[in-house]
Amino acid sequence: MAKDKVVLAYSGGLDTSVILKWLQLKGYDVVAYVADLGQLPDVDAIKEKAMKSGAVDFYALDLKEEFVEDFVFEAVKFNAVYEGRYLLGTSLARPIIAKGMVEVAEKVGAKFLAHGATGKGNDQVRFELTAAALNPELKTIVPWRMPEFFNVIKGRKEAMDFAQEHGIPVKATADKPWSSDDNLLHISFEAGILEDPSKRPPADMFEYTTDPKNAPDEAEIIELKFEKGVAVKLNGKKYSPAEMLKELNKIGGKHGIGRIDMVESRYVGMKSRGVYETPGGTILYAAHRDLEALTLDAGTINLKETLMPRFATLVYNGYWYSPEMDCLRALLDESQKYVTGKVRLELYKGNVTCIGRESKYSLYNQLVVSMEDDSGAYNQTDAVGFIKLHALPLKAHAARAKK
Repeated sequence: MAKDKVVLAYSGGLDTSVILKWLQLKGYDVVAYVADLGQLPDVDAIKEKAMKSGAVDFYALDLKEEFVEDFVFEAVKFNAVYEGRYLLGTSLARPIIAKGMVEVAEKVGAKFLAHGATGKGNDQVRFELTAAALNPELKTIVPWRMPEFFNVIKGRKEAMDFAQEHGIPVKATADKPWSSDDNLLHISFEAGILEDPSKRPPADMFEYTTDPKNAPDEAEIIELKFEKGVAVKLNGKKYSPAEMLKELNKIGGKHGIGRIDMVESRYVGMKSRGVYETPGGTILYAAHRDLEALTLDAGTINLKETLMPRFATLVYNGYWYSPEMDCLRALLDESQKYVTGKVRLELYKGNVTCIGRESKYSLYNQLVVSMEDDSGAYNQTDAVGFIKLHALPLKAHAARAKK
């Protein structure tokens, strides 16, 4: 009898390497699937590892440009941060990874999808909600939620022992047991010593950024050009979306930009501690926000700031493919029509400072706002009636309070 096929979201790391072998031992034909979001230096090496671990087939999809253009840049347009700090690096990656996994499953005729997310994390929700939205017929196998798996492989120590037993080389070691996940937008770290929120992250853990204390003593000035909310040129040179983010990562990393250490609220109900490096994304967010301040009216800015936490929460919780998200993205497109222009930024020891912005669609009128002679551009006596009208409800309330 033919074995059931399962498409495994495979990274070549500890968890998915162990899961691939475990699924094979359980009698499945495992198709290893890798999505390259900028984190894969050697796809051939990962393929070789997957096949040696028992995979019957291997698919690698280069999704870098799609990831940055259709996911990262959308978040930048919304200035989206989760709980005020997290730039959604992993959250934005999961729906496009899951989308590719569904496409591979349909191509090879697989009935099942599998992933290495644990029953304690957000990624399980993101993968499975995306799959449900795109192909509800597919079923999911999640070893970390199955007692026969997690009662034997209880954590990273047991996973490393299993890998060693079956000859699977892994990056994690007993000395550096934290888990990392990277793509073009960021790299994240969790587990190990990081599970104690009172402990400082080890200095040698960081991979994308220089320690701000050791960053260059001389500031660097860059210029970003945006068209309809999208960064298209850096210092006068045009880049594709993926190449733009890659270059900004290099520049930002050199100056120690984009480190975040935070405790966040997972969708599954618990608090978790994560450490993130997002150098290029941090630069893009800062530049985009300053350009919006110049080109958007106050009402639109307020509307976006009101809706932004909802957008960020939808991304974080795994609802990229949902009717609510479709509505928000339609509004987002409308809001960016005039967000075109240039922003100059100074980068220095972990800081991003806007030092100039310009746009042909600017709403800023220097004559109207000037504290000098405005040649009649603004009649200051108009403010008298404006204030009186806005004071009416306040006076009515004060009068009522005295009764």
